[in-house]
Amino acid sequence: MNLARLDLNLVVALRALLEERNVTRAGQRIGLSQPAMSAALARLRRHFDDDLLARVGGHYELTALGQVLLDRTFTAYDVLERLFASQADFDPAAESREFKLVASDYAVAVFGTELARVVHEEAPGIRLRFSQTPPSVVDATATLLSATDGLLMPHGVISDFPATDLYDDRWVFLVADDHPSAGDRLTRQDLAQLPWVTYQRTYDAPAVRQLGMLGVEPRAEVSVDSFQLLPLLVAGTRRIALIQARLARLLTPLAAVRVVEPPYEAVPLREALWWHPVHTHDAAHIWLRETAARVGRHLGEAPGE
Repeated sequence: MNLARLDLNLVVALRALLEERNVTRAGQRIGLSQPAMSAALARLRRHFDDDLLARVGGHYELTALGQVLLDRTFTAYDVLERLFASQADFDPAAESREFKLVASDYAVAVFGTELARVVHEEAPGIRLRFSQTPPSVVDATATLLSATDGLLMPHGVISDFPATDLYDDRWVFLVADDHPSAGDRLTRQDLAQLPWVTYQRTYDAPAVRQLGMLGVEPRAEVSVDSFQLLPLLVAGTRRIALIQARLARLLTPLAAVRVVEPPYEAVPLREALWWHPVHTHDAAHIWLRETAARVGRHLGEAPGE
């Protein structure tokens, strides 16, 4: 395919048509007349050799290819929008824009709050929007990164994308203050026999893989997709939970729980900011990454105990 021969305006038309499923409404959305929008649809149908929109009764529905293109067009549109919005210079004190960051609730609590404070002080026109890391992060990393400004994720889950290291953390266990059998340190037998509260996402993989290598299969009694809920689900029970030390330090005052050390040398946790290569030389993203790295260094000055 020769991209030089393609009219990239058709990407805009394609997205509007697939989302609106109506020629007139799609044209109104992007400022084209009904005849001009019909002409764009005809060109798209010739290019893809597919109707894309098929009439069913009194309305249109997407064809099988149209359904496939719906998500891809959204991603392509977003990448193009970000590409052409790239800047050679960026003045954080004067600019007004939003950065979209994907992160777990752990990363937002430990790092995102401090990043937001620094941005508030230094760049009052900049907005941060955090969204929860989706389960598809491992299988569709490129798609996710192309539609956002960055991903907060520890090393050991994804690779082959540029990243800036932020800070180090470590894994500890939570038990109830009044746990009937857990002492100051859990044993491997405790890990195998006691019920667990587990974080159900897949991207804490290094810590989970390590448990498997040690022959420990957590007996999950409760599973949640929020690290911050772990202390509440441990308090007053015999359950245990694996959690990051920095987050545990923030949350233990909020629940009747205490921290105990793992009965093995837990894999280290190094949090990083990952981004799509399309952002590498953009001045706004360079500022974001440098600010994030500075905040991470500040966090690194305090031990993650």
